[in-house]
Amino acid sequence: MAKSPAKSTIWEFLQSLGKTFMLPVALLAFSGILLGVGSSLTSDAVKQSMPFLDNMVLQLLFLWMTKVGLVAFIYLPVMFAVAIPLGLAREEKGVAAFAGFVGYAALNLSINFYLTVANVIGDGAAEKAYGVKSILGISSIDTGILGAIIVGVIVAKLHARFYTYRMPDALAFFGGARFVPIITALVLGVVGLVVPLVWPWFAAGINGIGAVISHAGPFGPFLFGTGERLLLPLGLHHILVALIRFTEAGGTSLVCGNEVSGALNIFYSELSCADTTQFSVSATSFLSQGKMPAFLGGLPGAALAMYHCARPENRGKIKALLVSGVVACVIGGITEPLEFLFLFVAPVLYFIHAILTGLGFMTMGLLGVTIGNTDGNLIDFLVFGVLQGTATKWYLVPAVAAIWFAIYYSVFRFAIVRFNLKTPGRELESNDAPQPAGKPVGNSGYNGEIILNALGGADNILALDNCITRLRMSVQDMSRVDDKVLKANGAIGVIKLDEHNLQVVIGPQVHLVKNQLQSLMGA
Repeated sequence: MAKSPAKSTIWEFLQSLGKTFMLPVALLAFSGILLGVGSSLTSDAVKQSMPFLDNMVLQLLFLWMTKVGLVAFIYLPVMFAVAIPLGLAREEKGVAAFAGFVGYAALNLSINFYLTVANVIGDGAAEKAYGVKSILGISSIDTGILGAIIVGVIVAKLHARFYTYRMPDALAFFGGARFVPIITALVLGVVGLVVPLVWPWFAAGINGIGAVISHAGPFGPFLFGTGERLLLPLGLHHILVALIRFTEAGGTSLVCGNEVSGALNIFYSELSCADTTQFSVSATSFLSQGKMPAFLGGLPGAALAMYHCARPENRGKIKALLVSGVVACVIGGITEPLEFLFLFVAPVLYFIHAILTGLGFMTMGLLGVTIGNTDGNLIDFLVFGVLQGTATKWYLVPAVAAIWFAIYYSVFRFAIVRFNLKTPGRELESNDAPQPAGKPVGNSGYNGEIILNALGGADNILALDNCITRLRMSVQDMSRVDDKVLKANGAIGVIKLDEHNLQVVIGPQVHLVKNQLQSLMGA
């Protein structure tokens, strides 16, 4: 029993850490679209095929889009260093974010100090051995996203410990929230002296993971795609995704004379490099193209199977639910509104879905398709596939997606009928009392007051936050949470991770629901 609180705290921390990745990743996805559109419409091939685009005003606009699209790619590590303490802090979030930048700068300045004293700076061979690059204008070791995550976690811990710190009266000006960036600079300054000593071990570990994946050949993308889906219900998939997208585990490549690590980093570097004639299959195999068979074909097929298997009198009731889920999946790349319709009633079907998603990653890589970015939706298909020319082999996507549609439809329809799975619309009319469903309040489309009561009331919620589609919270007493009322009021799924940690899947408008709940709790 003594270990339960520690286990719960670690679980909550991992949940919260994965959630903090969403802020920079969301910007990265949008920046990628700008970069993709801008770079494709300034290419000679596009200008020759569409001469009306070859005028100075449009070309300057497209070039501007390309430059602005680079913002998230160039400054991604510092964005992680800022976003992690911002997301983990429960009070004084602005101070936490500011301290994240201070900590990241202090770390690199301290590393620069060590390298200068050790006569590494200026020695070409030594700089290469240490992986020295210009970070925020500082010659430092390129610790990448992993270094930024370490900074973010340290700053978050310092913030939680010191943002209410009381100094002696003579130094009271430096106390409280103002003390956080001060202690951050000192602690990260010390950490920066240690990094050059231990970083080679970190780098070797990450390179080892990358070597395992690369030696797995086509099974590398399969393992990644399957693992990412299996981790999604737990909310831990962001950690695996970040490892592959932004570190050496996702591969290393020489692009325009620069060594770049991480599958997404490689793709964006190639996208912005004028010398690129074709994107690397080894990088894009872990990106958008791998999701497209399941997202554009498979899950819509599963939705159609659930519709056809519903009781005739219930099909009208679930039609809007399924259609909205398909639109979110195909247009937005958000799959949870569909996946949570069968995750709990048929876990085996979800496991099959995870395997088929992994097979989609493997198949697209074997076919030599090269469509990058993050979401696997229709937008990615058009911007990073069609607009980039036939070298991406975008024309294979509809064919593979059609095959996945047929497979999903057949598998889901057979399993639902054969094992009488209670997917939406197959439930018999219940004699249970109907659960209260209130009218939407505000612009969220949900009734926050009823949702708050179903969560046990304001006094039952210890911590509340959200990611892309779900509320993430810690509660005092899990028995006070009413799943049926939550689902009657728009919740797609309720995941009780342990005795205190809870996730409520809402959908794309979850941030509005969270704001509504926070307003009610404050009142």
